[in-house]
Amino acid sequence: MKTYFYKLTLILLPALLPVLTKAQSFGNGNAQQDPLASQYFLNPFLGNPAMAGLDSGLSVNISYRKQWTEIKDGPVTKLVTADYQVDKKMGVGLTIFNDQAGILDRTRIGLTYAYHVALNEANNEYLHLGLTMALDNKRAIPSKVIGDMDDPSIPRYNSRDNFFESDFGLTYANDRFTLQAAMPNMVSMFQNKSDVESRNTSTFYAAASYKIGTGHPQINSFEPMIAFRGVRGYKSIIDIGGNVKMAKGFANLFAMYHTSKSFTAGVGFQFKNTVEVQASYTSQTAGIKSNVDGNFGLSMKIRLFK
Repeated sequence: MKTYFYKLTLILLPALLPVLTKAQSFGNGNAQQDPLASQYFLNPFLGNPAMAGLDSGLSVNISYRKQWTEIKDGPVTKLVTADYQVDKKMGVGLTIFNDQAGILDRTRIGLTYAYHVALNEANNEYLHLGLTMALDNKRAIPSKVIGDMDDPSIPRYNSRDNFFESDFGLTYANDRFTLQAAMPNMVSMFQNKSDVESRNTSTFYAAASYKIGTGHPQINSFEPMIAFRGVRGYKSIIDIGGNVKMAKGFANLFAMYHTSKSFTAGVGFQFKNTVEVQASYTSQTAGIKSNVDGNFGLSMKIRLFK
């Protein structure tokens, strides 16, 4: 069984890459050149359905992000995720995502099932597979329209049906090393819904990280990470950075440099291994850096029933 799943991992990862590089759409939010900072270390389930139910008990994550604070009706993102470990082999999850930018409002609700296969329990070595089924609702807010209120394009846009979507994720992990790949919004990708999916949305996500113990009494561990994101209509983006845990896990500092010529940095605090809060800042990409400021994010993770 162990040999079989090793082979499955080796087959699936290379097989996904040529498909992913041709992908044309992704629905996890409009500003995917700047994904929520919690995706990297605090809430990896946000970027990969295979990560649902990795920790025992129930994990609830709440995130808020405000972009372009000096612009009226600038993008605002709100997110709630919950994932629960049913047993060591199965996890379930829920995602509620809302993104508002000007007159546009988008809500996405997804249910996730994840299956965890033990390759070597003594070394905490697992293969994780996850699938999300979601409904995606996109609407224009008439009260925010500045112009002709009788424009027929607004009711026509709002009369569209909700879109059904599905995301797939795959992760190999042990006590130190994590390798993951995700193919979001497979329905849109294979149906090539270019008429409803905007540019600047992600096509795939892959990441690798490795936890290093320092042996230092105050600096507990360092976890470098490299991630690779495809963005529809733009060059792929590479993220390079790491997370440092300090003071017996009470505090952490993280930073990521993005090849879109921006960076993300943040700080987090954990209280009694139950509540963790994180504040972050992401600078704007090089193309619009002189016109608008960056974005600020705040996230909280609550662990229950451990």
